[in-house]
Amino acid sequence: MYVADSHSSKAPVAPATGPVRRGAALRSVPGAVLALGAVSMVTDISSEMVNAVLPLYLLTGLGLSPLGFGLLDGIQNGFSALVQLAGGYLADRRGRDGTARHKTVAAVGYGLSALCRPLLLFVHTVPLIGAVIAADRTGKGLRTAPRDAMISLATEPAHRGRAFGVHRAMDTAGALLGPLTAFLVLRLAGGPLLADGGERHGYDAVFAVSACVAVLGVLILLLFVPNRLSADASSTTAPTLRSSLTLLRLPGLRRLALCAVLLGLTTVSDSFLYLLIQRRLGLSVNLFPLLPLGTAAAFLLLAVPLGSLADRVGRRRLFLLGHGVLLLAYGLLLSPLRGLPAVVCVLVLHGSFYAATDGVLAAAAADTVPVEQRGAGLALVGTGQALARFACSLLFGALWSVVGGSTALAWSAGALALCVAGAAVVLRTSEPAGRAVAAGPVAVEPVAAGPVAAEPVADEKRS
Repeated sequence: MYVADSHSSKAPVAPATGPVRRGAALRSVPGAVLALGAVSMVTDISSEMVNAVLPLYLLTGLGLSPLGFGLLDGIQNGFSALVQLAGGYLADRRGRDGTARHKTVAAVGYGLSALCRPLLLFVHTVPLIGAVIAADRTGKGLRTAPRDAMISLATEPAHRGRAFGVHRAMDTAGALLGPLTAFLVLRLAGGPLLADGGERHGYDAVFAVSACVAVLGVLILLLFVPNRLSADASSTTAPTLRSSLTLLRLPGLRRLALCAVLLGLTTVSDSFLYLLIQRRLGLSVNLFPLLPLGTAAAFLLLAVPLGSLADRVGRRRLFLLGHGVLLLAYGLLLSPLRGLPAVVCVLVLHGSFYAATDGVLAAAAADTVPVEQRGAGLALVGTGQALARFACSLLFGALWSVVGGSTALAWSAGALALCVAGAAVVLRTSEPAGRAVAAGPVAVEPVAAGPVAAEPVADEKRS
């Protein structure tokens, strides 16, 4: 018997008709969302401890080229994308008790990533590190869609932006604490940052602490996240793999996935962005692990307010505006401005970009797919975005090797501006959220067999 199973985790459902009352937006966040936020926070402390030091470790310690680092950095997105669809589909499958397996699949994903942390203590070559990263990202791919599906199922449709904002804020608290913990562990361990090819024991201490923290996250998931997050849907038909793949027939989901791919193709990875900040602004390598703290702090402070704003002004609209903020960050990094104020501004804009897009995209995607296939639908959008970012990492690493980091960033900024304009055109004719959501699995035929049962959503208006 799980601790959380004795409590209700489903927030009261908003009326299907009539305006959304202001007081409803102030209701407490469902317990399941808070529990999942705690899991993500602890897991992010573990993963960000490693991510904060890995770029410097590979480039300065092991002598990896920017192109080689782009390949490894792309692996983090590529392997995650390859298994997201499988994770979403498996999570939607019904168990013997008739409930979906979101929690089970998420637990497998978190557990796999936890197992990868101690392996970093024993691998010190680029191929082996790449294999461990691939396994870790496989775990992330398995858990992402089931986790977001659980958040959407436990929350009123009209308040999903706020719920995802709360979850992302807790997740980002872990991202904020992770680099700081890594920095402190390195100081306590007394190991150099390998800028001079020194010993590795400081990094081994980071990897060991990260492994212990990851195990704690798995335990919180097993003990405090309930198995059943919403009442079963009216249809008892189990979703098939074929019907999951045909979810892109839903116009709203198809347009949203297309825009996520377009914008992901021009989104420079965090690791490359931090390397550019360090090299262009001449920061000490000892301060490099602290750079993600600025992004995480801005994300933490703005995730909930911008999630609530998305519920009011439109999730797709705020998603596009967030990429406009990222474009400003690129422009500032390419400008002649130097010094600490410029660093702070870039990091704040970078964190604002994540606050306006990460949870908001998941909330917007949840509005376009039926309950029975919520995991698969979210996985489709996430897979498209992850594959696009994988391609961007490879391309950006190659450009950096040929023309230099600054020129590569300038080209990426120009491409991002074009993609934002294109995405705005694609989403201009998008269906209002929730209008095309069927009550059962998506039919292969052009016309669904059952009645349409749209969920009440306070999302964007037709432009």
